[in-house]
Amino acid sequence: MSQQTARRGEAVWALAITSVAGFMASLDNLVVTTALPSIREDLGGALEDLEWTVSAYTLTFAVLLMFGAALGDRFGRRRLLIIGLTIFTGASAAAAVAPGIDSLIAARAVQGVGAAIMMPLTLTLLTAAVPAAKRGMAYGIWGAVNGLAVASGPLIGGSLTEHISWQWIFWLNVPLGLALLPLARLRLAESHGTGSPLDVPGTLLASGGLFGIVYGLVRGPADGWTAPLVLTGLFAGSALLVGFVLYSARAKNPMLPMRLFRSRAFSGINAASLLMFLGMFGSIFLLSQYMQGVLGYSPTEAGLRMLPWTGMPMLVAPIAGILSDRIGGRPVVATGLFLQAIGLGYMASVVTADASYSIQLPGLIISGIGMALYFAPAANLVMSSVRPSEQGVASGANNALREVGGALGIAVMASIFSAQGGYETGQTFVDGLRPALVTGSAVVALAGIAALLIPAGRSTHPQQPTRTEAPKPALEPAAG
Repeated sequence: MSQQTARRGEAVWALAITSVAGFMASLDNLVVTTALPSIREDLGGALEDLEWTVSAYTLTFAVLLMFGAALGDRFGRRRLLIIGLTIFTGASAAAAVAPGIDSLIAARAVQGVGAAIMMPLTLTLLTAAVPAAKRGMAYGIWGAVNGLAVASGPLIGGSLTEHISWQWIFWLNVPLGLALLPLARLRLAESHGTGSPLDVPGTLLASGGLFGIVYGLVRGPADGWTAPLVLTGLFAGSALLVGFVLYSARAKNPMLPMRLFRSRAFSGINAASLLMFLGMFGSIFLLSQYMQGVLGYSPTEAGLRMLPWTGMPMLVAPIAGILSDRIGGRPVVATGLFLQAIGLGYMASVVTADASYSIQLPGLIISGIGMALYFAPAANLVMSSVRPSEQGVASGANNALREVGGALGIAVMASIFSAQGGYETGQTFVDGLRPALVTGSAVVALAGIAALLIPAGRSTHPQQPTRTEAPKPALEPAAG
């Protein structure tokens, strides 16, 4: 009984630590967006400089996610989580005291490095600490916290900027990081992956390819899609990723084994994740501006009015996790994605230059329930579709695809918005917003179709470890 109690305590601590660490990393994706005018007033800089305070974080975060997971598998996941958390916390303090826009951009880039190291390891460490039968609920809480961080970034950033100062966007991370560091050291069990040597060629190809593509996506709307650097990034990045796939298919110990994609579960959930984040990020990016720039709400007021969408994961995601344990992740994920598509489609049909909040509310609630139903089962499907020793790299790959999807979503939505409308008047904004939301709805519906390709059943694990994989004591908790 005492052993069971100790195991339960270990799982609770792991859930708390990994959820807060994931919240910090996810929050900083969009937390700066509503603070940009205040940052410009204090630090100066052109519009392009302000955009880089967002892009620098997205770029390093997305590019290094798979590398961070590989480092954790090789040298210890708890150890690398602590290193990533230390880098992230220190860079947050540096951003808060930045004397100029250039130093702020540099601090944001370093923040992204720390987040890329710790983010994929949060899910792997949580999996190792929680018994298999309880993972759905644990993933539900983890997914709810991370989903809330992504969606509430503009609200938190706007509220802190409006009522205190923009520096507190970054100071907020410091006490959280300092509290988590000793807890992670004392309360998390160490675990490793396969123990294979680092795949240097694969790392360089994947990181270079992601860098080129994400750079092109984040700079395309601002610099123009035909700008030389944007085109170079997109084409060179694509070529490097093709090279990464070809290399990994033949390498002895690749960073991301291509055989994982032979699993319908792994391929389906990763395709769904990329498409879901594409539709979600782009929609939140434009809707938060619509509520402020067109309807006249302050950042705090806009954030509060979006809570039926952004806050829903806190209520529904734990239930979604329990459902995925009982009936399997596929129906829950697919239902959530189709609901979110319906919600976005509804929003596209009712947005006007003077739309009342009450007419928008059903779309926000439906989208929020849909997002909540996606997060927890999606994490469960990713981690159960691979061997325990491969969960780190699987988490890194899924997070990387999510980030690329988010960057692509903002780029695609901004391009559609600019082609059909603009910021001149409330009506021109709506003219651009409506087709962008229709696109977001269609993309999330495609994500739902991708989710239906996942095999049915509660366990999607494609294969058990073979005899050549001698289990390590550090991996025993993952067996549940």
